[in-house]
Amino acid sequence: MGGGTVLALFVLSLSIHSATACDRCVHQSKAAYSPSASALSVGACGYGSMALGFNGGYIAAGSSALHREGVGCGACFQVRCKNRRVCSTGGVRVILTDLIKSNTTDLGISPRAFTAMARDGTAQELKKLGILDVEYKRIPCEYKKQNLSIRVEERSSKPGDHLVIKFLYQGGQTDIMAVDVAQVGSWNWRFMSREYGPVWSTSRAPAGPLQFRMVVTGGYDGKWVWAEKAVLPAEWKTGSMYDMGVQLTDIAQEGCYPCDTREWK
Repeated sequence: MGGGTVLALFVLSLSIHSATACDRCVHQSKAAYSPSASALSVGACGYGSMALGFNGGYIAAGSSALHREGVGCGACFQVRCKNRRVCSTGGVRVILTDLIKSNTTDLGISPRAFTAMARDGTAQELKKLGILDVEYKRIPCEYKKQNLSIRVEERSSKPGDHLVIKFLYQGGQTDIMAVDVAQVGSWNWRFMSREYGPVWSTSRAPAGPLQFRMVVTGGYDGKWVWAEKAVLPAEWKTGSMYDMGVQLTDIAQEGCYPCDTREWK
């Protein structure tokens, strides 16, 4: 399926739900204390140890509804527990880095983020509770000093045409739904496939310096986002990270009720 077809189908799908769209859907669920942030970093999203540096280590694993077969990796959420005796009203902001395999909780939260939900002097009590009734909503990710970037994974082959990339620092309240790659100056775009989470690959990578374009959610539909420069040089190297020169700031809409656009403080 070509990139244009993907975009057309995606726009149609979102248009159907536009009448009830909201960019701050509030969900009621439970969240669990995860004793190891490292375990959350090496999970289903594949960020590895880099995840520990995201958002100061405030990271979380999400249910299948949040993980969405990898589409939700890197999404940001504001979470607060409903026990006002021990929990602050502002809660905490976390980045999704893993999948939690639980039928009873939507989020498994890193130690630092979990205790940050507590009122002054109640962090240890909160941790002992282990599982909390919470409400949460998706919020924009903000990387003011960091552009959207890609890391060339070690499974890429050069010489050869197998290219595997991982997206990092995906800003806004967005999902990347399609990725194409082409040689700089060419309109012979070749689609890439999502392997898992933020990792995309192709076995037909062009030679030479490479440019990328993506279908990104924003508003009620999706749009193409181009990097205005060569992202990968002709002599790209595995294990290296490359700046795409763009920041994603779009806000995608959801269909839901209730909707809460206020900032929790």
